[in-house]
Amino acid sequence: MRKTVIAANWKMNKLFYEVEDFLIELTDFADETYLNDVVVIVFPSAIYLEVANDITNDSQIIVGAQNIHENDAGAFTGEISAPMLKSIDVDYSLVGHSERRKYFNETDETVNKKTKTLLNNDMNVILCIGETLDQREAGITKKIVLEQLQNALEGIRVIDKIFFAYEPVWAIGTGKTATPEQAQEIHNLIRNWLRDNYSKQVAEETSILYGGSVTPENIEDLLKQPDIDGGLIGGASLNVEKFIDIINTAVEMNK
Repeated sequence: MRKTVIAANWKMNKLFYEVEDFLIELTDFADETYLNDVVVIVFPSAIYLEVANDITNDSQIIVGAQNIHENDAGAFTGEISAPMLKSIDVDYSLVGHSERRKYFNETDETVNKKTKTLLNNDMNVILCIGETLDQREAGITKKIVLEQLQNALEGIRVIDKIFFAYEPVWAIGTGKTATPEQAQEIHNLIRNWLRDNYSKQVAEETSILYGGSVTPENIEDLLKQPDIDGGLIGGASLNVEKFIDIINTAVEMNK
């Protein structure tokens, strides 16, 4: 059975006290709620990872990193390595987010290297893929998504620690969202590609999240789609009440 994953990508937001307040409330909620096999992950800024782990310790909440460097160590000022994360019990990281691709010039090759680094360090990957508005309007969404998949997974044969997140770039932070049917079409494309390039079992067991302006209002319709297994949530995850609402919907739908 595939896992339903509700993940909060805070990006470059929240001050120390806001992180504490949010995670204390979220952990209190999780302590009082049976999450019914819904996996909840929070991706704060790197400087808050250790305190986030301290607050969520022994709870059902998982803490992950937003980014890593493709090398395990070296002269890379300002960067964070997978072994550093492992040393503070962080076992998840995002890779390939559209903002990393856009603002930091990350390529499919970079994404591939980072994915391999995480897997080599026995860590879990949330691998982000998706098209821009220009690409969608040009009718090449499927071509772009399949190219990103192929390139990101080049040389990787075991993907049981990889979760995928389809994020139509045009729907991130814009208030726009793909319709559930549009999202389902691409999620199904991804699952079929996994079946054809790995196996039917891998395709059936791999969780594919939707990452384009997920809110408490649209999460139910998204999760009703057969190939949408959760959400990578940006803006709505900055508000603890909204994030808990999204989790509650996922929990109810998992019953």
